[in-house]
Amino acid sequence: MNLVLIVLSALAVAFIGRSLWLARPTIAPTAARDAVKAGTAMLVDVRESGEWSSGVAKSAALLALSDLRGPRTKWEPFLKAHRDKQLILYCLSGTRSGMAASLLRKQGYKAVNLGGLSRWTSAGLPLGKPFKG
Repeated sequence: MNLVLIVLSALAVAFIGRSLWLARPTIAPTAARDAVKAGTAMLVDVRESGEWSSGVAKSAALLALSDLRGPRTKWEPFLKAHRDKQLILYCLSGTRSGMAASLLRKQGYKAVNLGGLSRWTSAGLPLGKPFKG
């Protein structure tokens, strides 16, 4: 019984540690802005569409993580169009964008995790309204 609890505890710690590792930001907001302005990177909001109404980083493409993990209806054309650019991903807290960046890196894309949207706004960078259409 104790061995089972130890194993389950170790697995829980490993899962939490992995999530925290993936969620860590790997690019500063101002560096992300500069790369997007230079045309070498694309900023991507991986939150779900219902979350975008609260505001999005200005110039961000809105591509939900669920589509990346699923049918890729919107992701596939985006990835084809921007294959040569760095993909800078963010979400609410940085966890989903970390998972998305990891998945994309495994597929050969240059993807980094900006972290949560609050890092963008805390750096004084502008928000925009989501594209409707």
